[in-house]
Amino acid sequence: MKGKYVGQSLLRIDSRDKVTGEAAYPGDIDMEEQLVMKLLFADRPHARVLNIDLNKAQAVPGVVAIFTARDVPTNEYGLQYPDQPVLCGPGGSVEWGDIVRFVGDQVAAIVAETEEAAERAREQIIVTYEDLPVISDPRDALKPEAPCLHPKHAGISIHPELVFEGNVASRHRIHHGDVDAALAQAAVVVEAEYEIPGQEHAYLQPEAGLAYVDEEGRVTVICGGQWAHEDRHQVAHALGLEEDQVRIIYPAIGGAFGGREDLSVQIVLALAAWKLHRPIKIVWSREESIVGHHKRHHVYAHARWAADADGHLLAAETRVIADAGAYVYTTNKVMGNLVLTVNGPYAIPNVSTEVLGVYTNTVPGGAFRGFGAPQGNFIAESQMHKLAEALGMDAVEFRLRNLVPAGDPMPWGKPLPDDARGLETALIAAAEAVGWCKTEAGWVAPKGEPRPGDPPYLKRGAGIALGFKNVGFSFGYQDNAWATIELHGTTEVEEAVVYAASSEVGQGTRTVIRQMAAEALDLSVDKVRLEAIDTALTASSGSCSASRMTFMIGNAVRGAAAAALESWSSEERPARGEYTYLSPKTTQIDPESGYGDPNFSYGYVAVGVEMAVDGELGICTFPKMVCADDVGQAINPRLVEGQIEGGVVQALGWSMTENFIQVEGRPLTRTLSTYLIPTIEDIPDEVQTILIENDEPNGPWGARGVGEMPFVAVASAVHHALRRAVGIWYNRFPFTPERVLRGLKGKV
Repeated sequence: MKGKYVGQSLLRIDSRDKVTGEAAYPGDIDMEEQLVMKLLFADRPHARVLNIDLNKAQAVPGVVAIFTARDVPTNEYGLQYPDQPVLCGPGGSVEWGDIVRFVGDQVAAIVAETEEAAERAREQIIVTYEDLPVISDPRDALKPEAPCLHPKHAGISIHPELVFEGNVASRHRIHHGDVDAALAQAAVVVEAEYEIPGQEHAYLQPEAGLAYVDEEGRVTVICGGQWAHEDRHQVAHALGLEEDQVRIIYPAIGGAFGGREDLSVQIVLALAAWKLHRPIKIVWSREESIVGHHKRHHVYAHARWAADADGHLLAAETRVIADAGAYVYTTNKVMGNLVLTVNGPYAIPNVSTEVLGVYTNTVPGGAFRGFGAPQGNFIAESQMHKLAEALGMDAVEFRLRNLVPAGDPMPWGKPLPDDARGLETALIAAAEAVGWCKTEAGWVAPKGEPRPGDPPYLKRGAGIALGFKNVGFSFGYQDNAWATIELHGTTEVEEAVVYAASSEVGQGTRTVIRQMAAEALDLSVDKVRLEAIDTALTASSGSCSASRMTFMIGNAVRGAAAAALESWSSEERPARGEYTYLSPKTTQIDPESGYGDPNFSYGYVAVGVEMAVDGELGICTFPKMVCADDVGQAINPRLVEGQIEGGVVQALGWSMTENFIQVEGRPLTRTLSTYLIPTIEDIPDEVQTILIENDEPNGPWGARGVGEMPFVAVASAVHHALRRAVGIWYNRFPFTPERVLRGLKGKV
């Protein structure tokens, strides 16, 4: 539902500052008399810290203080469950805090007058370790003889999906019907093993921050993050403070993609500032960033799917083992999304799915754009590709035949909360854009014919994939977002000030909030001003994650605008309106059957790929990629297109070049010279975005979420295109030239 400002491609409010370099990121901000912090990482995957000798380090000129586990009032933290020490070492407040469980665990925080002094002191710290057995593969962690990595937490259960049994951190199941009987009577059964890689976020600004005690005595942290009020909660818990004694401010952030949901430097910065009463600054190196923060979950899966001779799905049996790494982070929530997406948006009468998140001594798995849906999608869509091929059916035809009808239940027992017509619309749009056509006999795929000038070793193929992803928090949590609007003026509104704690991680959220406020107030957008993201000024708007921010904060802004206009009509000056939007309720899914009503909204996406494969070198190029998204209403179409293009390229990097390698818990790809993100030479010649606008009934002006959806189905479409080009299924990626070439030589 377009309006004067909603549906218009207004210029980003931060564009000039970012282009000119005037935008201040955490690493750009300085204060007088500030000190510098450096962290000592364990650089061991599993060990007990027996002793930390600080004598030589404390003698380094310029060193002001060195903090260890003994200095942390409550030495634990975690977004879902506090299973990680702030600093690992003996003598802390938790008895399990002397164990390091991955190489990025922090052992000491050094504060000095200069960066050079802090670095020299870090080199002089002598830590005595007792190395412990390393478990680097989640499948090994499930073996009966495997040591328990978190024995102090075993047997504790907070949510149905957080189980803490041995090394199992989370478990999700969906089960209905009789899978064995369906498999026995099927015309075709496809069985496969898949390995799906992790991924480094590689955002532009590494972890950085500045902490100080403000004029009201609050320990204040300026940092990058995705949920300022949750950061405040965790900092306050670790420091033993009331939350109103802690203040979090977000400046420009420099990308997040889920990588800033979990804390990195916030607690140690706040600890040092609180103890020393001087400003403290830290900026991680790129290597520290890669080693020190979580990654997309590395996943192993076994799938058996079946269909009848008419091309209807009969059964899906899938087991997924995900590497949670050293700490739970958001594993239970990521796996909750994976269990919903691993059967695709299809009508399957018999389903048996189990998804486990398993502790290991690797870098933790956590939130990353798509939040489990890309892994689930790759499994589901690969199985759909293979079943269609086994039946001699076109991939588009097979999908259309099996799409869940509007109002029919999904595998978790409830229908999608709208008619989901965007699934079919997106699939057809993306398929046609890369050469599929509909004939009287059904859908027909492009043949991948050579083009004029193609060498004989160049092979071409087109691929398609379909996906969906939830919008907002779910699984029984009632999502919410707060906003307040103040109207200033006398006889007419001269300025509207919007207070909202919604992170701006590069996607344009603040611009969109301004547009929505102007629309709701029927006020010129030039008269709308946004206050800073500062917990001292705002209540919580929730996390900038789960593709939720436009949906949730848009509804909150509409409510606040209505309240402010009512106050204005009552001649209050300034007029103030405050509103907290509550999403439609959801439920947990039953831990045994998987039945429930887990989400209140979804976004729908299809990806089409044109691919060329050099049969001599294994190099893959992409003349064209198409991403069709049902976005509900694009509040700012240009920003939505940017989200889609960025998501497609980021997902292409995961599919093709980004190979995060860990051996025995030690990352080998610690720099951007060994961990290869796409450059301009690697991106498609053309990325076509197709915006589909089927109104979301509960969304502001009909908007859905869009941030994660473009990522979801890219790897699946690439996998299909690669098969159609060279005739080989690669069930493991990234599809590096080496892997492609090995497949061509019969060594998949």
